[in-house]
Amino acid sequence: MRIAVLADTHDRFPAGLAARLRGADEIWHLGDVCDPAMLEELELNGRPLLVVLGNCDWNRAWPRELQFERAGVRFVLVHIPPGKTPSGTDVVIHGHTHVPRDETDPLGVRWLNPGCISRPRGGRRPGFAWLDLAPGRFEWRLVSL
Repeated sequence: MRIAVLADTHDRFPAGLAARLRGADEIWHLGDVCDPAMLEELELNGRPLLVVLGNCDWNRAWPRELQFERAGVRFVLVHIPPGKTPSGTDVVIHGHTHVPRDETDPLGVRWLNPGCISRPRGGRRPGFAWLDLAPGRFEWRLVSL
């Protein structure tokens, strides 16, 4: 399973991004979409699109957090990283900081952030991530735009 993970579009969507995501089985957006119309181009890909509510979003149809399992891995998707490790999870994927992250905490939970599509921080380029999953396989790869 190949998943495109992006965050913090803030009403800015680079030209050609939707075309680059056509190979995704799913697309996960980690909040701060701002205008939901920005997602229409992604929805045209016909792939499942999961979105969590960011602190700049007003679409109350989106949940603040999603918890689910894919390929035997238990995920939590959230915009603002929680202050403590959620129980019963293997991977927390968040946005909000506009900075990529790949860390494993003392409990063995992996914390990931794809960076930011619109306004990256820390001298970084805009980007997103590919997550490739299969039983026993987990690959996280950042992509600069």
